[in-house]
Amino acid sequence: MSDTLLSSARILAFRELAADTDGIDTECYARFDRDPLAPLVAHGNPDSPIGFFGRDPGRDEVQHQEPFIGAGGQLVRRALYQHRHGLPLPNFAASREIGLHYFWANTVPYKPVGNKAWSTKIKKRFQPLMMQVLLDAWSGEHLIVLGREAFFWFGLNRDKADMHALESFWERDDRYEASIDVSLNDGRGRSRRVALHPLPHPSPLNATWYGRFPGLLAARLQALEPR
Repeated sequence: MSDTLLSSARILAFRELAADTDGIDTECYARFDRDPLAPLVAHGNPDSPIGFFGRDPGRDEVQHQEPFIGAGGQLVRRALYQHRHGLPLPNFAASREIGLHYFWANTVPYKPVGNKAWSTKIKKRFQPLMMQVLLDAWSGEHLIVLGREAFFWFGLNRDKADMHALESFWERDDRYEASIDVSLNDGRGRSRRVALHPLPHPSPLNATWYGRFPGLLAARLQALEPR
């Protein structure tokens, strides 16, 4: 599997920020003998037109040191394998291999205690670094965004008009079929437009949407990457 796409300087910046962040699930990291300051973000293919953007890592991500590899990530990867090969995902190794074709990132690259979403305050603290990652480590233009928390991350540290546009979009009945353009902006004068393609959070606990998720993702993939 590919190593992180982050530079050593950016890894250090994440480590310094994480060292001053309460709420990282250090017990989970210790259970798997993993470094709780090592960011889990920016894996896969930096040149892929399509990226996946989620909330934060969970237990399986800590164990395997790879984003989107747990139960929700496996749901995504099964759909990817079916889309590219027309066959069911055969095994865990294949799920890791299929991820090499796409880019993967998330809002805060550390597992929170209790798997609860990070607070808005913490997400705002990490966002400038994450924006730099999206601008520097990925050249694509389409982000499939998983869940409400990840979607509204793009309105943090922005003016009210940007957040209002996201809120208005989220109220649409077709939000899981439509897309919205946003500007990736690191606050240093660099920006790039990308299209957000939201989907429900693929957690087995999301009873309302879990069963429909594979079909919704399949439709997104067929539109963005026809086979």
